[in-house]
Order: sequence, then C-alpha cells, then structure tokens
Amino acid sequence: MQDSGDDTASRRSAGGHTPARTLPRALLLHVPGSISAARTRDHKCTGSNIAELPARRRARGARRRATHASIGSVRYHGAVIRPPSEADSLIVQVTYGCSNNTCDFCGTYLQKPFAVRPFDEVVEDVTGLPVTVRQRVRRVFLADGDAVALSTRKLDQILDLLHRALPNLERVSSYANARNLLGKTVEELAALRERGLQLLYLGLESGDDQTLADIHKGMTVAEQIEGCRRASDAGMQLSVTAILGLAGRERSLVHAAATGDALSAIDPEYIGLLTLMLTPGTRMERKVASGEVVLPDSMGMLRELREIVAHLDVSDCLFRCNHASNYLPIGGRLPGDKEAIIASLDKVLEAPAAVRLRPESWRLL
Repeated sequence: MQDSGDDTASRRSAGGHTPARTLPRALLLHVPGSISAARTRDHKCTGSNIAELPARRRARGARRRATHASIGSVRYHGAVIRPPSEADSLIVQVTYGCSNNTCDFCGTYLQKPFAVRPFDEVVEDVTGLPVTVRQRVRRVFLADGDAVALSTRKLDQILDLLHRALPNLERVSSYANARNLLGKTVEELAALRERGLQLLYLGLESGDDQTLADIHKGMTVAEQIEGCRRASDAGMQLSVTAILGLAGRERSLVHAAATGDALSAIDPEYIGLLTLMLTPGTRMERKVASGEVVLPDSMGMLRELREIVAHLDVSDCLFRCNHASNYLPIGGRLPGDKEAIIASLDKVLEAPAAVRLRPESWRLL
C-alpha cells in the first residue's frame, strides 16, 4: 500500500472530533473539527454557498473542472489509484497492475495481472490532449502500481515524451518498490531524476521482517532500506508509508517499534501511516475471518502509532497520519513536532472515553 501526503482525495471528513483544546496548536490542522481543519475541508459548491467562496478559489475550481472535462479521451484499464497528494496531477497509465502483487492485505490489482502498456497508446493519450490542457499540466503521476519496474530506457522514453508534450511540466512521480529500485544503479536513478522523475511513493508496510514474511511482501527490511538509499543518493524524494495493525494484536508493538526504526534508517522527506482495512477477497480478510489474525482495537492502533513515533529519528520529514483509514488524524513536521504528537496521543490513550474517534463506517481506503 503506497500512499502519503495530505488526504485531499478523501471526500468524507471524520465523524467525531477531538476537542481542539486538548491538542497543541501546531497540530490543529490535523484534527477534524478544529478551526484549521474546517478551513481546509472540501466545499460542496451549491447555489447557496458558491457565492461565499473567494473569487480566486472559484476560478481555480472552474479551471480544474474544465481540465477534468477535457481529458475524457485518456484511456484507463481497470481500477486506477493514486496517492491523495497527486489529486491535481495528470495520471498517465504506463503499466497495468503491480509487479509484486503478493501482499496479503492488498486487493487493488487482484483482477489485473502486471503488464507493460504499449508505448504507442501512452503517446496517443498524452499527445491527444487539447493544447490548452497540455499547457496547464504541472505534474504527472505514472500509474499503475510500480512504473519503476520499467527499464531505464523505457522510462527515459516516457519522460522525454512528457517533456515534449507538456511544456510546463514541473514534476513526475510514481509508486515504486524496493526490488525494482535495487534493479537500477544509483547512476541510472540519478539520470531519471534529471529527466524529471523526482518523487517516489514506496510502501514499507512494516519494519519487522517477521511481519513482512507473514503478509508475503516478498522483500526484507534491509532490501527496502537499501532500495530507498539508492533513490535518495540519486537525489529523488521519498514518500514512505507503513500500516498500523498489519502484524495483528500479538506482534503489534514489535511491528511498531521496528517500523519506527526502519523509517528512521530510510529518513524520507515524507512519512504516511495508514490503518489496516480489510479488503474483500484478500488473504488478510480470510486470516482475520478465520481467527488466524486478531487485529488490535482502535486504542491498540493508536498505541502502535505512538510507538512508531517514539522510535522515529529523522532529519526533516513531513509526517502524516490523516488518511481516511485512520481513527485519529494527526501529523506534524519531524523532528520538531515529535514530542507534541506523543503528548497528544498520550492524552487520548489515558482518557479514551473523552475522545470521539472516526467511526468504523467512515473509515475508507
């Protein structure tokens, strides 16, 4: 599962809220129901409130709707996902499915075997966009699950196409996994960075090797750390995610402590934590249904979150736990906000009855 950034893709805000007075001012942005959170919540532009929106925001929304209406000819095969922070990016599908596709918890590509999309189709989609749309594109996200699985030559070909067709392109990003990063040298990755592939989203999932083996990740912690090191040495930015609850109740805090340590070793620019959601048809769903895995309750998930944060030692990282799957949206800039985040979580764990967490029915992937 690879995701990070602000939860701009989620259209439903949390059901309950933690009173703003119980959390440090620096964290108000990440607490549903706070003044700052209310200001960033999505507007539904009805006849009664559209006039209240600032003119600049109305204009931006109109441009976005026009862009979305103009790219209807872009073809997508099967379900296509993207990180929430890529909400305004042009999504260009260059592969189908995930080159790994073995993780117990992930059902995204169960019905979509991995394949490389024909390059001529990619050319048709990109060059077929209206000129006005191509001039407005600033960011591109390469789908599906791991475009970095493509050879360096093919990626270079795609990046060259994007820069020729999109004159104002500023950044290209993609999901990635460690195996495919390890299949490229630092020099190859650096060349891709120079061509515009600047940001990679990687799902660490856990920093505990036993947990990774149990969920059939197919990679060790050491391999993931080394793959990320290569990308960082090449000058790429990393957005790394991990999943609360993934080890079940029995290894909950072992998973959490090891994940904090692994994230510290990677030292990415962005960290995003999600909470496990059971997807129908996955091995994880069957394990939980059979009793083989017993998941932590909501407070157990927050104890995991606290343990991860306590073990984080990063140089300068934007930390987010505000995905729609999480019970308590929270975040900050690390290391500066670390103690404030821990103190806030301690207050919740000490008096859980005083806090209204996101209801199960409002949690989303």
